[in-house]
Amino acid sequence: MPQILVVDDNPDILEALELLLNLHGHTVLTAENEKQALLAVSHQRVDLVIQDMNFAQGITSGKEGKSLFTALKALNSDLPIILITAWTQLETAIALVKSGATDYLQKPWDDVKLLDLVEKYSQKSQTSKSKHSQNESNQTATDDFIYESQEMHALIAQASKVASANVNVLITGANGAGKEKLADYIHQQSPRHNSAFIKVNMGALPHELMEAELFGAEKGAFTGANQARIGRFEAANGSTLFLDEIANLTLSGQMKLLRVLQTGEFERLGSNTTLKVDVRVLSATNADLQLAVQQGTFREDLYYRLNVIELHLPDLAQRKTDIAPLAQYFIGNDYSLSEEAAEALTNYTWPGNVRELENACKRALVFANSSNLIPSDFQLVSSQLEPALDEKENIEQVLSKHKGVIKHTALELGLSRQALYRRIEKYQIDVDALGQKRE
Repeated sequence: MPQILVVDDNPDILEALELLLNLHGHTVLTAENEKQALLAVSHQRVDLVIQDMNFAQGITSGKEGKSLFTALKALNSDLPIILITAWTQLETAIALVKSGATDYLQKPWDDVKLLDLVEKYSQKSQTSKSKHSQNESNQTATDDFIYESQEMHALIAQASKVASANVNVLITGANGAGKEKLADYIHQQSPRHNSAFIKVNMGALPHELMEAELFGAEKGAFTGANQARIGRFEAANGSTLFLDEIANLTLSGQMKLLRVLQTGEFERLGSNTTLKVDVRVLSATNADLQLAVQQGTFREDLYYRLNVIELHLPDLAQRKTDIAPLAQYFIGNDYSLSEEAAEALTNYTWPGNVRELENACKRALVFANSSNLIPSDFQLVSSQLEPALDEKENIEQVLSKHKGVIKHTALELGLSRQALYRRIEKYQIDVDALGQKRE
């Protein structure tokens, strides 16, 4: 069912449009000003916006409407927006249509024409979102996770199984390892994938705003709360909520989060009205939550509620065979990795994990003098390159593991066969002694 946001400072107009649209099977959200409108689009699914051009008495310039239109398009460039305008703002409305507004109606509007436009553009928006969601889901399964390592094969297999179960998942791993991507993958593979995936980074929020962000707040609930706002749990009702850096949540917030996980119930700050939601929670951390429990900074009962299933993302340095394929993905099809570059990337320790690799690839594209990238293009920190003295031992271990099979050894080491042969010759490694004959 299409969900339509109506924005107008006149409560009579809001009531009239809400009644009209409800009678014709549409779900309606209302907003009286720009802030409320932007909050609604940021936190809820909106298929179409119907907005006035002015939101204050005595102002007829249409500048407020233009400002809101620009802000809405910045949030969602594909969002259909129908303008309601008086004769005095007609020129501005026409200009906005040329800039991407869907259509405009003059006051007083014709109900039949309005309903025709709503039916046409809300359905079109839903179809577009459905296709986008499907494409996004397909892309997640292919592009978002580029891997060859056994570790990632096992992890993605686990994540695929977990996705279909309606249980909370704790994702652990170092910064930059891809925890948010894994959470997004789980959501896209889950029965909730058609609903918006709501995310919040607890590490980026001031402690005093965490509870308001999660649970919402009524007007006047705290200093600066000039209007009511919904929280992320309300926005994620029927969908998935991703809580990144969960270890940063305050003890008070932890207590409220525990209640939501147990009962699905909570209250906005400053309200006595109990709200009930159906939300699946995925959380992530790079901290040792068990240690935090021991130290008293994280509730033990909450830890076990969040950690029904734990998925751990290994460091990039622990899955070397993924480095070169990931780098090739980041640089795109117009560029290639020289053998020396692939080798250098594989030998790098990547303390910043996948995020650091992506940034290094972006840097390489800036400094590259040709489409075939060389090690110097990436500007790697020499202190983070693995010592060559350990290389011989590492190759011998992997050769032994694969019984001397060159193809499998090269794959795990992230080397071409030719590069591996050169190292075998360089270090005078006896392959036959470590396994069987080379392929």
